[in-house]
Amino acid sequence: MKIDQDTCIACKKCIPVCPVNAILFEKSEKIVFIDDEQCVECGVCYRIGVCPTDSFMEDELVWPRSIRAGLSNPLLVDPRTRIPGRGTEEMKTNDITGRFKPGYLGIAVEMGRPGTGASFVDIEKVAQAIAKHGVAFCPENPVTFLMTDKRTGKINPEVMNERVLSGIIEFELPVEKADAVLKEIIKVSDEIDTVFSLDVISYVGDEEEPPMLEIMRQAGISPSPNGKNNMGLGRPEYAF
Repeated sequence: MKIDQDTCIACKKCIPVCPVNAILFEKSEKIVFIDDEQCVECGVCYRIGVCPTDSFMEDELVWPRSIRAGLSNPLLVDPRTRIPGRGTEEMKTNDITGRFKPGYLGIAVEMGRPGTGASFVDIEKVAQAIAKHGVAFCPENPVTFLMTDKRTGKINPEVMNERVLSGIIEFELPVEKADAVLKEIIKVSDEIDTVFSLDVISYVGDEEEPPMLEIMRQAGISPSPNGKNNMGLGRPEYAF
């Protein structure tokens, strides 16, 4: 994104709307400008219509900067996943897809939200820590597409200087590996410069409480009481 300095009146109305604080005011020259390094190309400033002089301009993005918009602008549809957003929808629609089977967990580490952004340096750091435990990264996930080595979590060096609004690392693993992987995520969280949410999904049978809750507690994680439950209405009989 760019600001047309010929039309901008430096009213500063746009500064609060940027989710990553990339719009700045330069006192000495009395201009409002966008920090290119911090900007994640989400397009919020352009679409929200707060500028009285319509001074925001969309750049023609080329690789690798184009990856910023792909993982930051919620209106863009990823050509590979064919859905808008930064991950896959199967974690929310498991009663349709049957992707997560008994004995396995699905985990998503969503880095950058709420509203701080994430660098691929940090995303790779978490991916490589997780990969040491032999997890299976989701092949349809946009971050997985950027991995040059899915065994190690190594990400394409061409994007390492890029930032995004959020990047989601999705993977599956056997339940018996969950404790070690969750503790690995806790450990690496001290080494990254952003926030993240941790999502866990498991198939629930006849247990009174989903087994993943106790696994998370043993790893030192206090699960949030809110969640999304798939009732199996889309596919009552799973073909495992």
